[in-house]
Amino acid sequence: MKKDKVTVPLIPLRDIIIFPYMVVPLFVGREKSIKALETAMLSDKYILLAAQKKAKTEDPAPEDIYEVGTLGTILQLLRLPDGTVKVLVEGKKRALIKEFTSEESCFVVVAEEIEETIDEAIETEALLRSVIKSFETYVKYNKRIPPEMIISVTSIEDPGRLADTIASHLTAKLDDKQALLSISCPTKRLERLYSLMESEIEILEVEQKIRQRVKKQMEKTQKEYYLSEQMKAIQKELGEKDEFKSEIQEFEEKLKTKKLSKEAARKTKQEIKKLKLMSPMSAEATVSRNYIDWMTSLPWGFFTDEKKDITEAERVLEEDHYGLKNVKERIVEYLAVRGLVEEMKGPILCLVGPPGVGKTSLAKSIARATGRNFVRLSLGGVKDEAEIRGHRRTYIGSMPGKIIQSLKKAGSNNPVFLLDEVDKMSHDFRGDPASALLEVLDPEQNHTFNDHYLDSDYDLSSIMFITTANSVQGIPYPLLDRMELIRIPGYTELEKLQIVVRFLFPKQLKMHGLTEKNLRLNNATILAVIRKYTKEAGVRNLERQIAAICRKAAREVLKKGREAEIHMTGKLLAKYLGVPQYRYGTVDEIDETGVATGLAWTEAGGELLGIEVALVPGKGKLIITGKLGDVMQESAQAAMTYVRSRASELGLEKDFYQKLDIHIHVPEGAIPKDGPSAGITMATALASALLQIPVRKSVAMTGEITLRGKVLPIGGLKEKLLAAHRAGISTVLLPKENEKDLKEIPSQILKKVATVLVEHMDEVLVKALCVKGSEDIFKGAKPGADDKDAPSVVADTVNAQVRH
Repeated sequence: MKKDKVTVPLIPLRDIIIFPYMVVPLFVGREKSIKALETAMLSDKYILLAAQKKAKTEDPAPEDIYEVGTLGTILQLLRLPDGTVKVLVEGKKRALIKEFTSEESCFVVVAEEIEETIDEAIETEALLRSVIKSFETYVKYNKRIPPEMIISVTSIEDPGRLADTIASHLTAKLDDKQALLSISCPTKRLERLYSLMESEIEILEVEQKIRQRVKKQMEKTQKEYYLSEQMKAIQKELGEKDEFKSEIQEFEEKLKTKKLSKEAARKTKQEIKKLKLMSPMSAEATVSRNYIDWMTSLPWGFFTDEKKDITEAERVLEEDHYGLKNVKERIVEYLAVRGLVEEMKGPILCLVGPPGVGKTSLAKSIARATGRNFVRLSLGGVKDEAEIRGHRRTYIGSMPGKIIQSLKKAGSNNPVFLLDEVDKMSHDFRGDPASALLEVLDPEQNHTFNDHYLDSDYDLSSIMFITTANSVQGIPYPLLDRMELIRIPGYTELEKLQIVVRFLFPKQLKMHGLTEKNLRLNNATILAVIRKYTKEAGVRNLERQIAAICRKAAREVLKKGREAEIHMTGKLLAKYLGVPQYRYGTVDEIDETGVATGLAWTEAGGELLGIEVALVPGKGKLIITGKLGDVMQESAQAAMTYVRSRASELGLEKDFYQKLDIHIHVPEGAIPKDGPSAGITMATALASALLQIPVRKSVAMTGEITLRGKVLPIGGLKEKLLAAHRAGISTVLLPKENEKDLKEIPSQILKKVATVLVEHMDEVLVKALCVKGSEDIFKGAKPGADDKDAPSVVADTVNAQVRH
């Protein structure tokens, strides 16, 4: 039998297979497809509907389209405002694409109708019944197919039409549906359809089981909640406890034992009342429960018994720390007043000193001496105001600030509260924690400290606040004004020796499992460690070196036996700690021209500050290097102006500066330096370079210079003299106005370092430069001496040396 061939336009379909006898609306948007519809409308409305292999292909080629499609007719066509076309098509017959005759404006193909061939009637009838039965089961599980569809399918007698009708309603993959469309024999098509439906039914049965299981679980949860609510209602009627009544009773009992303020007690009672009316499962109940827990856990009105025995307090402070006279006196004074006055606001002390001098450990000793609890809060890096004041309860996970949290940890309302590293705070868009501390550290305000979380006033006035800092420069002035400043300078060599003997060495022996018999350190060895292996104001690095000795000694003891004895000598020290890291007691071997030694203060203690001046031919340019701050650069300019103003007295030409470029350099250029105290040192180095007269190697100096040559006072005197002593400097030139500060300098330092007080720069030059005829003045310099005739002498002595 001859098969019919037709030439028709083709529409490639995406994600859909159209079977014969199937009526479906399509939305057409591609230009070729719209043109194909227009071509079909102009003829007999026949069109071939074939699926493309990949839905994402926007402009398919002939090889991208399946060979078997459905020949259909256009029932209705509607153009939409957005340019697309809505078309209603009906599938008629299967068709095989034989060739593409046109691909330009639209696809036009020659298609051959596929005739259906029926196999044995008995087998087909059996398959019909099985497919209809399977479809009924499928509809039962798939709620998207209306039940009426079963009646419609049952009435179809043609096996091919039945297979196509069911296939159009089947949820299957595109490839599986295309395979069904490609099968011409109805019997084989029914067989393949039956297999697909059985697979889908198995999947739908598993889905239904999962849904039923989830539904059952949800019903169980709802049932438990319903019964729980019923139980609560019954218990309420019977007057029995509800499930969290005991917790609320516990809160109420704790509230009775606490001495809350009236405002705090009222707010806590209100929260407990609200909690009773809430569901325990609600989020708001958790917020209220946490708030009540905090309010009833704080040490409201609870104070530890304070020791008032001054003698015992002095003993404890001396037992824990060597030196630190000013701090110990202040604590004893507080205890003395506390013994006379019952109600007294806690002091607010600020311990300022270099690292490693014992500021933090001193606070612990103060707590032990006064019998108070101790709590520490580190403020280093804190930049959020809420860290101090807390978050409001409206925020999820909100908590009180660190002050209130620390009080809960302390367990009493009068602890020693250490605010460590108060100079290391910063601030950002979230607020300034230093400003929040203003209320905490103000004795006139901190009795009504208001934490954002508690939203009630809390009395902090009984707390002994102690803050620590390495420098006051990082502390805002309003905050600094609220604290009593106690400076802790660096330790002298003798103080370090005593600290090692009394505290550090016994501590390290115990930590390393050694006895005094295993390792012996004499004073000379300890001094060698201090001088040659450390260079610091505190003792932190010194403790590390002692620990290093103990570790190596422990290794030797383990090798030789527990009874081994190690006597630390100079040679053994070099073996244990290596080559000495610092020079001690050695100054420059020769007096140099244009090089002067100054004294500087740093957060780590005092340091020597070398200043060099070099002269090169030029046009009067002043070069200043060494990473100097603005103040120090201005000091260099002031020193230069002083030398120019004294040119005639110094025997220099008036226009000497116009022929030279002068370079002032401060070594260790990677370290920032600033401050005015190097003024006289720079002036001395300048005068030395211009006059070609060396500066005495054993002399160091510190002081600010004015344009008229006056020497102004400086700070950090003790640290600077300690640095001079460490370096082996024999004489230090100081401003006259710093004479009052010499009382704080240990006598053993003043015995080894002669201090010469000066008022004018001319005196400095006489004592610092190696000028013939000034040795007598220099040798006669005594601590506190005031050479009033120096300004008149300097011109004669210097000019004589220049002429010579």
